[in-house]
Amino acid sequence: MPCVTETYDICVVGAGHAGCEAALASARLGLETIVFTVSVESIALMPCNPNIGGSSKGHLVREIDALGGQMGINIDKTFIQSKMLNSSKGPAVHSLRAQADKAEYSSIMRKTLENTDHLTIRQAEVTELMIEDGILKGVKTFSGAKYYSKAVVLCTGTYLKAKCLYGDVVNYTGPNGLQPANFLSESLKKNFVEIFRFKTGTPARIDRRSLDFSKMQEQKGDRRVIPFSFTTNPEDVQIDQVSCWLTYTNQKTHEIIKENLDRSPLYSGMIEGTGPRYCPSIEDKVVKFSDKERHQVFIEPEGLYTNEMYVGGMSSSLPEDVQHEMYHSVPGLENAKIVRNAYAIEYDCINPRQLYPTLEFKKIRGLFSGGQFNGSSGYEEAAAQGLVAGINAAMFVLNREPLVLDRSEAYIGVLIDDLVTKENREPYRMMTSRAEYRLLLRQDNADLRLTKKGYELGLISEERYQNVIQKEQLIAKEIERVEHVNIGANNLVQRILEEHGSTPLKHGTTLAELIRRPELNYEDLIEIDLGRPDLSYDVIEQVNIQIKYDGYIKRQLKQVKEFKKLENKKLPQNFDYSLIKSLRIEAKQKLNLYQPINVGQASRISGVSPADISVLLVYLEQRNHNRK
Repeated sequence: MPCVTETYDICVVGAGHAGCEAALASARLGLETIVFTVSVESIALMPCNPNIGGSSKGHLVREIDALGGQMGINIDKTFIQSKMLNSSKGPAVHSLRAQADKAEYSSIMRKTLENTDHLTIRQAEVTELMIEDGILKGVKTFSGAKYYSKAVVLCTGTYLKAKCLYGDVVNYTGPNGLQPANFLSESLKKNFVEIFRFKTGTPARIDRRSLDFSKMQEQKGDRRVIPFSFTTNPEDVQIDQVSCWLTYTNQKTHEIIKENLDRSPLYSGMIEGTGPRYCPSIEDKVVKFSDKERHQVFIEPEGLYTNEMYVGGMSSSLPEDVQHEMYHSVPGLENAKIVRNAYAIEYDCINPRQLYPTLEFKKIRGLFSGGQFNGSSGYEEAAAQGLVAGINAAMFVLNREPLVLDRSEAYIGVLIDDLVTKENREPYRMMTSRAEYRLLLRQDNADLRLTKKGYELGLISEERYQNVIQKEQLIAKEIERVEHVNIGANNLVQRILEEHGSTPLKHGTTLAELIRRPELNYEDLIEIDLGRPDLSYDVIEQVNIQIKYDGYIKRQLKQVKEFKKLENKKLPQNFDYSLIKSLRIEAKQKLNLYQPINVGQASRISGVSPADISVLLVYLEQRNHNRK
């Protein structure tokens, strides 16, 4: 039978957070791109939590934005509450988090895709990869249609052979009852792709009208909202915000759960997949943290035009009757009406060690991968990978150098490096503690770190790039000025120091030395800084941080210099490490399995010791000497 045949530069499979970024990146780079989705209504769907950002995840969103991605712009247009988390701590862990209007977020992202040149949206299920001699040729859909392309980006999320469970109820659907993708997994296996089975979950949604907020603590947004995108005018995001609410589980809640553990598919054996350690179900929390008398429960609105509320912190796969009893035991939820049951979802994903840091498959030329399909969790981790996969698919087609961010350059670099070099037996979640150089990788300086790369790729405009260069110059000039402003021990100075609980001066000092005091900052000293220029908030922020943390920053920069030495020592690809006799057997096995691209990456592989790295360095020296 005749079938549809079309040709594109790049095919993107899936239009979730990863797929949207991948498709937009390749299309914006001028490549004819088609993005497939099982439902056009599911573009940028938020099937779980109704927010973007959070601890470390906010860093990822700002980095996506600095590289030319869309997530930050989209949440700035559709948020209903915003907070800077960890603001009482140091700047390295400050993270933006915004509640989204879920329907609006999806709608605006869909509109963005629909109005992007070189981008086609197609509602169809991709069932097969067309591969010849290890080289990708395109994809086939359920109808038999063939779409030929030079590269494919897989962003299948949680749809592959998905099934949703609560109690003994099993629905063979994707998230939110959407159609699963049941055939692509077999095509991957036929091409020797290693598949994992992972699990995640979501809590119930409840009717706002049935809640008693008087028994909860109101959680308001920040008075002054900071946007995610560096392109958003800060004045445009100063809106009336909605409230979230905080309540707690109690001993009665925990007793209900413990009495019904045998009915949870998590404990009955019905669930095969591994769940996320850092985002556990309420059943897991009660079992693993049995010493805790209560757990936080956040009641969050799903949008401005719905009464559905998200019960954050109470993800579950318990039976329907137990869910009713459990939720009703929480203060403020005694009469809650459940709109949607909580459920666990199982799905197929890959072992990400099969990928290069470019997110291209090592054994299938032209096939790239991003998002939860790579064994990660979270919208932000997905979008970050999707952006990199989409960029590198485009670089592959254009025969240009790929984008590889290392651990010293971006949280995105940490995320991808962790995925492709470490044993990931559970859904990976980004955390600030995973970043060795987190003082350098702050959310506030993502534009200074990455905009140049976005510009060189072709995703950042000349005007935006020049604005960042100007910002860098203003910061450097102001730091230089402040370091040389002398401050005397006069009455005005002593009064200001006293007002801020700071030790009086015994002799003169510089303005920079005063800023370095823990209790003072750049703006506290405005009265004694007569030559201060008129600067924007973001420049002032950088001046203050760079002066205050100067010693720590210099120390980390020195560490990065040492780190780069190993990262710059490239290793041969498709190499047989058993030929290096001095390596331990385990190291040979792991190096052959992972095929690291440089010595730095090799050093982070479990089972490769410092002694093995020394052997590799000697081997490289000898190899280079012999070539000469």
